[in-house]
Amino acid sequence: MQQPDVALREYRHSHEFLGAGHERNERKTWAVIILCGLTMVVEIVGGGLFGSLALIADGLHMSTHAGAMLIAALAYTYARRHASDSRFVFGTGKLGDLAGFASAIVLAMMALLIGYEAITRLLAPVPIRFREAIPIAFVGLIVNIVSAWLLRGDHHGHGHDHGHDHDHGHDHDPEPGLEPGGGHDAHVHEPHDHHAHHTSAIVRDNSIRSAYVHVLADAVVSVLAITGLLLARTFGWVWMDPVAGIVGALVIANWSYGLVRDTGRILLDVCPDPAATERMRQVIEIDGDCVADLHLWRLGPGHLGAVVSVVTEKPRDADFYRERLRHFRALSHVTVEVARLRG
Repeated sequence: MQQPDVALREYRHSHEFLGAGHERNERKTWAVIILCGLTMVVEIVGGGLFGSLALIADGLHMSTHAGAMLIAALAYTYARRHASDSRFVFGTGKLGDLAGFASAIVLAMMALLIGYEAITRLLAPVPIRFREAIPIAFVGLIVNIVSAWLLRGDHHGHGHDHGHDHDHGHDHDPEPGLEPGGGHDAHVHEPHDHHAHHTSAIVRDNSIRSAYVHVLADAVVSVLAITGLLLARTFGWVWMDPVAGIVGALVIANWSYGLVRDTGRILLDVCPDPAATERMRQVIEIDGDCVADLHLWRLGPGHLGAVVSVVTEKPRDADFYRERLRHFRALSHVTVEVARLRG
């Protein structure tokens, strides 16, 4: 007879629900922080040596930029180091979403400050030192372009899998998303075009996304600042500089809203894909059984959790329904409850 510990081994698993690119994105974020930090030091020291207040101001602005990036970097490091900590019931996969939410708030504050300063200058114009301001704006743009290059390609995240299989119905597939991946249930529904958006939301790494949005926001501000400064110097349109600031503030506010909305939904366990939930329900009910309760939520980039309560008249156990859900991708933690109707 098989020993209890041996029998349970196949059902036990870790709760490490980090994204596939977690460590790579962590290194990229720290690299951007180092770049911003070095730029900050050079600008502040250079501004002090050459008596440029504009250079010092941009250096201080770069420090706030690095500080916002630090939120994402620390979230990556903490999530990795505590990924196996049993105090986190479903792992540390949501720390990136928490970092993204915090960064979105910082972005919103930046938008408010830029907008307030722009409106103030529009109502009460101040002299502009074009000789200093334009080169500094170009330096900021170059730093942001390099930062965007370092963070490129991974701000949407990737799926991740382990291959666990136990009594609660944990199941993993190599590809992200929730369309049936093959087998006897694959005929239930073909993937819909609109599902691509939900799949992206499931696998997206919001920590690297928040860092990327910060870089883009700063780049947009730099481009608008350069445009406004050049027009103001060439045509004497001093009002173009604050107008460019207002446009930049609106763009940043819009990105901030999108990041708050997406990360907030994850932190509040909003269902990431109602259409996929309905497909799961149909797969389970295909042979006359009834789903009494079904909850789907995101555990981390590329990882979903599900709780399913099934009512049946047939002699079926949790393993039967776990097998039916096996072909749904990205399901990393599934708990199945079966209730038998007795005639």
